[in-house]
This record gives sequence, C-alpha cells and structure tokens, in this order.
Amino acid sequence: MKEAEAEELLAECRRKIDALDLELRDLLNRRAGIVDDVVRAKEALAMPVYEAAREEEVVRKVIAGNPGPLGDQAFRHIFESIMREMRQIQQVYLDRRQGKTE
Repeated sequence: MKEAEAEELLAECRRKIDALDLELRDLLNRRAGIVDDVVRAKEALAMPVYEAAREEEVVRKVIAGNPGPLGDQAFRHIFESIMREMRQIQQVYLDRRQGKTE
C-alpha cells in the first residue's frame, strides 16, 4: 500500500469511528433515559439500586453468542462500567427525591 492510500484509508477509518462514537453516545443516553423509569419503579417497589444478579444477567446476555473481535472479558468490563454509571444516575435521582443534596 502506498503512503497516500494508507493516509486515505486511515482518514476513512477515523470518519467511520467518529460516526460510530456518536451513535454509541446516543444509545447510551437512550439507555440512561430508560434508567429514569427503572429507578422510579424500583423506588415504588422498595428495591435497591444495585442488583448483582440482574447485572450479571445483563452481562451474560451481552456476551452470549458474541462473534468478536472484542472478547467476552472486554464486554464484561465495558458493561460493568456502563452499569456503574447507570447506578450513579439512579442514586442521584433517589437522593433528589429524598431531598438529599451533595
């Protein structure tokens, strides 16, 4: 591959990645919006924010049939991070509802 071709290929790959990053952002924000409803339901049911079994179920579903190239452990780390952030959103909501402030 010539240098000019490599530069064009790299630029195209970066454009695609940038577009995917924006899609991921939007999807994560949609997920966070649903979490608002989840926490309201949990509050009404007197359920805790953190449910280890549910989080493990989410991870199992994500890695089931994973075709790669990202490995199962990578997805476990990614989704553990996502769920940690979602728990924080839930806690902020609950704190506001209970009149707690930081």
